[in-house]
Amino acid sequence: MWTLTTRGFYSVVAHRELPDTVLVRGRVRADLDALGDLIPGLTVYEDRGADYRYRAVVSSPAWRAALDAMASEIDYDNFKNAVAERQGHGRARVYGKVWSVLHPLQTNGA
Repeated sequence: MWTLTTRGFYSVVAHRELPDTVLVRGRVRADLDALGDLIPGLTVYEDRGADYRYRAVVSSPAWRAALDAMASEIDYDNFKNAVAERQGHGRARVYGKVWSVLHPLQTNGA
């Protein structure tokens, strides 16, 4: 699951070795650090050889609770503008590129 929020970008997958846990991955450490107030005891580690450099092992219930909390933080009527205000214009530009790449799904189902 890819999750783009005003806190950060996360790629989340089931942990291969630990049942009922997920691996929350990010390209920017600050994005994972931003989850610390939602996931008590969150420990972020770095894997320089991985496709997503920053990672945290999180229980599935804790991740679901964090998603619920992030959903309740939606107080904006324009996501990219909110990202620009909270994470800066550079991040909003990156998210805008993601929006643009995904747009053809709407028009031609690519």
